[in-house]
Amino acid sequence: MSTGTADSAEKRANSEQQQEPETALETARRQLEHAAAHLDVDSGVIKRLKHPTTVHRVAVPLERDDGSVEVFTGYRAQHDDVRGPYKGGLRFHPDVSEEECVGLSMWMTWKCAVMDLPFGGGKGGVVVNPKELSTDEKERLTRRFAEELRKFVGPKKDIPAPDMGTDAQTMAWFMDAYSMQEGETIPGVVTGKPPVVGGSEGREEAPGRSVAIVTREAAEYYDYDLDGLTVAVQGYGSVGANAARLLDDWGADVVAVSDTGGAVHDPTGLDTHAIPSFAEEPNAVTDRADEVDGVDLLDDGSDILELDVDVLIPAAVGNVITVDNANDVRADVVVEGANGPTTSAADGILAERGVHVIPDILANAGGVTVSYFEWLQDINRRTWTLEQVHSELESEMLSAWNDVRAEVEAKEITWRDAAYVVALDRIADAKSVRGLWP
Repeated sequence: MSTGTADSAEKRANSEQQQEPETALETARRQLEHAAAHLDVDSGVIKRLKHPTTVHRVAVPLERDDGSVEVFTGYRAQHDDVRGPYKGGLRFHPDVSEEECVGLSMWMTWKCAVMDLPFGGGKGGVVVNPKELSTDEKERLTRRFAEELRKFVGPKKDIPAPDMGTDAQTMAWFMDAYSMQEGETIPGVVTGKPPVVGGSEGREEAPGRSVAIVTREAAEYYDYDLDGLTVAVQGYGSVGANAARLLDDWGADVVAVSDTGGAVHDPTGLDTHAIPSFAEEPNAVTDRADEVDGVDLLDDGSDILELDVDVLIPAAVGNVITVDNANDVRADVVVEGANGPTTSAADGILAERGVHVIPDILANAGGVTVSYFEWLQDINRRTWTLEQVHSELESEMLSAWNDVRAEVEAKEITWRDAAYVVALDRIADAKSVRGLWP
């Protein structure tokens, strides 16, 4: 396991302490600049990519169940569309902000490019706590938000998808509201819908599945036997639970998992299928610990980040690995399941310590990849089987993995830098071919 702490890493931590916490936009821009140093890319392209094409800010009035009216703020950031329509999630969360949406839309641009998908990056959401909305209120909010964004989205313009606080039902409401105003059913305006209205089989579990595939490939690359590989998963939601269960099925020992209610640890391996995900049963992780012998509760859910394991999968929220705890991470490999779980400063510390970080723009790209499959199915009015989806996802993930691995080996750079190099090279080529008009 990665243990000792380099003096240079400690100095970096001290010198960069004042830079944290950082926003998604700050992290995305720093990562862009860092990766650009490894490529001969026109500086104008880098300058352009630091900024979104546009950000839409809309007022979203909602009639509450008691008859009162409340007005919420919604955003849609559209970062870059040189390779195709904007693509990215819509989230309902009280911390949604313009800056966050811009940063996340930038990550979507890189993610689509590293996967070689014909999309650019977008991201949006409404500043609201969905837990405080009834089902009817959430539906009315979604439909009004769809109407406010209607001029800016579409299957050839910008294709939203589910994110924090939204789900397949939300996308169905959004699609229906958009279609009603357009006068025809247009399932391709969003992805992540239920299959009965044009959604794809395998979409919901796709990000977790891609995390598991990448973990498997990383284990092989660093000469670990998947059978008995020790894994800790922070965040037992859709991504974390699906990744954990698939790795468990493949023979890995998932020794620790957590949700917002706490974390559990069993050195001999947990039965991941017996633990409900957060979506299935909120905060069930610690409840189930009392029912199984040998399972220990961790004093603090964040302690899971510091366990002595082969692979750590942070799959909860952003900015959980920081300068404060980067030196305490004892995993040899970190596979990012969440968006932006590692700050820029922490990333540098982990690199100096020899901890290999497989970035989110590669690891959790299964979601946008199967969204692409869904988009194709909607356009062609054809349905793929779950087996087809799994097969195509496997193929796409291995192709992207091999592209990034080639850059790691050729340039002797980190996995994050390599992923950005692959993405930036493709984006820069597209911009060069299309040119700047006028």
